[in-house]
Amino acid sequence: MIKANNPDLESWIEVSVDSDFPIQNIPFGVATFKNGKTHCATRIGDVVIDLYELAGLGYLDNIGIDDLRVFKQPLLNDFIACGKAAWSVTRERISELFQKDNLTLNEADIDQSVFMHATSEVTMQMPVKIGDYTDFYSSIEHATNVGTMFRDPDNALFPNWKHLPVGYHGRSSSIVISGTNIHRPMGQTKPNDADVPVYGPTRLFDFELEMAFIVGKSTKLGDQISTEDAEDSIFGMVVFNDLSARDIQRWEYVPLGPFLAKNFGSIISPWIVTLEALDPFRVDTPTQDPEVLPYLKYTGKKSYDIHLEVLVQPENGSENKVCHSNFKYMYWNMAQQLAHHTVNGCNVNVGDMMASGTISGPTPESYGSMLELSWKGTKPLKLSDGSERKFILDNDTIIMRGYCKNNVVRIGFGDCITKVLPAK
Repeated sequence: MIKANNPDLESWIEVSVDSDFPIQNIPFGVATFKNGKTHCATRIGDVVIDLYELAGLGYLDNIGIDDLRVFKQPLLNDFIACGKAAWSVTRERISELFQKDNLTLNEADIDQSVFMHATSEVTMQMPVKIGDYTDFYSSIEHATNVGTMFRDPDNALFPNWKHLPVGYHGRSSSIVISGTNIHRPMGQTKPNDADVPVYGPTRLFDFELEMAFIVGKSTKLGDQISTEDAEDSIFGMVVFNDLSARDIQRWEYVPLGPFLAKNFGSIISPWIVTLEALDPFRVDTPTQDPEVLPYLKYTGKKSYDIHLEVLVQPENGSENKVCHSNFKYMYWNMAQQLAHHTVNGCNVNVGDMMASGTISGPTPESYGSMLELSWKGTKPLKLSDGSERKFILDNDTIIMRGYCKNNVVRIGFGDCITKVLPAK
């Protein structure tokens, strides 16, 4: 067992039973504190811990990294570049310091307010500099639903879909932190009854429920990462809301795929949860038939039982849960995605982000987009205030949450939130 994952551990920091951040989590993020300084951080319960200040007091000495330089940065990239062994030993040291029976910090003659801050007193920042971003299309339920709606229900999947993890290279500059509001995008659409396209705001604003992983090891051009080694190159995961403009997408996507319909904004949860923390929640990937090519074969449990929820909150209204899905439904797992991404020699860098694609399950309430939930607008969802939604309206807030839970421990990612503002 990984020591920091011990389900019996308790912290001397108070943690509510429904918290996403027990001592077994120890996620990593970047926070701006009351003094205006921005440092690398972690979180236990509702307390954000400034890792630079903790290191400055000597409590992160002898963990094999230049902790002061690394944790002083306003991004996690330098820490991630230290490698898997450093991530693990850092997480273990933090766990030890904040365990209930360890008095090193709790009863030391130090001012805890130097490195401990209430979540209400900090502002979370983008945790990494994302050099490149790839979006996959790895949910068989989602791909089947979309293929059924827009093409031939008897041939919903393209011939290549079960042979490789389909993906495309997206834009990283518009990936933003939870709490960032996004304007409704403008673009070209072609109404069904029109002969020529028109320009204006999207009428079919949608969310896509996804998870994303952060690359933890750089490679050189020509290198490949095998499915066996892939997890050593993945730092951790975030909840990912890949916003979409369905009418813009429909008109533009032939022949090269999504462009303006996808690059106007994507939202991530602020805390990166490590694969190490998620280890107790491993599950099997769905059976893949036909058999994949040798470079995509793998052994062991490569997926995770991550419960995912989407809520829509109208302006001045209450939250309405519209979806409950699970990451375990993904047909293609992260190890296969990274192996396929690099099989041609494509180099990857620390901080690169790779998203799962929309995560839909086998039942209507587990569909991960409004496109599917309302079935292309033919089955509107009724909200608690009596209003209906075919797609997302201006001033709606979209909230995504992800968590793992067993009989002893709950590990979560925190909220991934954005409000849709009218088009500029």
